[in-house]
Amino acid sequence: MLHNKVGEQKRYNPSCHFNLLFVVGFMFVPLSAQTFSEYKNAQAESFQKYKDENDAKFNTYLKSEWEAYTAQIPDSLYEKPKPKELPHVPERSDKYPWGAKPIKLQGAGPKVTIELVLPKESVAPKEKKDITIDFYGTSLEFTLPHAIDKAKFYPKEQEGISNFFDEVVATEYLPLIKEIDSTSKNMNLNDWGVYQLVLKLGKKIYTNEEEAKLLSWFFFNKLGYAVKVGLFNQKVFLMHYSRKVIYATPNYIIDAKKYFVLSNYAKEETGNIYTYAQNYPNANKPLDLTLTSLPFLSENIKSKTLSFKQYAHEYFIPYEYNQNLIDFMASYPQADYETYFNAPIEQRSYTSIATAMKKYIDNKKTSEAMNFVLNFVQNAFIYKTDSEQFGREKVMFAEETLYFDKSDCEDRAVLFSYLVKELFGVGVVGVKYKDHMATALYIPMQGDSVKAGSRKFIIADPTYINASIGESIPKYRSLKPERFIVVSNTTKRQ
Repeated sequence: MLHNKVGEQKRYNPSCHFNLLFVVGFMFVPLSAQTFSEYKNAQAESFQKYKDENDAKFNTYLKSEWEAYTAQIPDSLYEKPKPKELPHVPERSDKYPWGAKPIKLQGAGPKVTIELVLPKESVAPKEKKDITIDFYGTSLEFTLPHAIDKAKFYPKEQEGISNFFDEVVATEYLPLIKEIDSTSKNMNLNDWGVYQLVLKLGKKIYTNEEEAKLLSWFFFNKLGYAVKVGLFNQKVFLMHYSRKVIYATPNYIIDAKKYFVLSNYAKEETGNIYTYAQNYPNANKPLDLTLTSLPFLSENIKSKTLSFKQYAHEYFIPYEYNQNLIDFMASYPQADYETYFNAPIEQRSYTSIATAMKKYIDNKKTSEAMNFVLNFVQNAFIYKTDSEQFGREKVMFAEETLYFDKSDCEDRAVLFSYLVKELFGVGVVGVKYKDHMATALYIPMQGDSVKAGSRKFIIADPTYINASIGESIPKYRSLKPERFIVVSNTTKRQ
């Protein structure tokens, strides 16, 4: 419960009639006007439209008095702006073109081997139904219950939300909820995929933006997600509970939990919102942005070639990617670093990258091969901060860093950590400073190092141009990292 500046609880009562309590969601009829038998029959008929007793209880709750909640200041990933330019290491002689003399790692042979696996076919539902939506290149069809598109947000206040809910629960909605759930599972959607699916479906059914949001809110609750609907100035806001911080996103603390207004990610703040505290019964699931395996999307395969020059040599790394997956990743809000460092690259992309690198690093000492990969990430992309490139903070998935020509320190750290882990099987952590991100490897080499837990990790900075493993930017050598991002040793590619 929040209070205003003088400590008074804020109440939503714009037209004086929101303080009235309704009996089980229906108009009260005095017993003096009918017999007790007639009253029982009337109530029984009213309850027939509720397929779930939770709906009747929840709609009664929706009619009770709402409260005003104040927006929290959105969290930021960085305390200080990232540098616009980073230093370069002067070029050395090309006797050892990737840094120090090769050192054979313990337990690793002199020849680097790369396992190549064919990509898995994408999966898409094919059954013909009533309505079709485009889900990142995949055509999805659903059967709509009769009259589910007839509910209205009227009047445009708390009562209108209750009225909308009342009309939707009167439809045969359950088969559609099951279709959404089965489609999500068939397409291997994580919570963010489900979020996008539900929103696209709501917008397809309703052209009115507020009614589309209300239908999505109904779907989310029926799917078990802790999602509240809020109201301010006749506008509807959906608020999703998340245990983890979603950065640059307005949020509200309700019952000691953070609820995020994802529609306003990296936009203006929403200010006060009127809403309720109690969740829909059994809808307690938080939104989890973790992406440990990729969605099955139709293929829109494109290709490009990354290249870089070093020590009078030029190297070419062609690769293929699915544009639909890139578009899906681009829709992400700003999640925590663990989400990006532990997300996979699609099998097709990884196979093409690994195949291209294989011809350059086959038969090289492991340390020399690892420095080649580091040098690739340092030089194949133009350095550009997120604010310059996107006008906002945006951490990229490794797949996105390969796609974009420009990237900054954290994007390169995510990409390098994935490649070095997959190609060489070494332990890696992200190394976070106030205004910079590097990586460090758990390998038996000498050089600049950090201690994460009880282990010593050797710095490998994908943004320090021409630096070898073991060389950190001088500015950060004496600084203690803010934190380390743990990178899982297991990755699911598909």
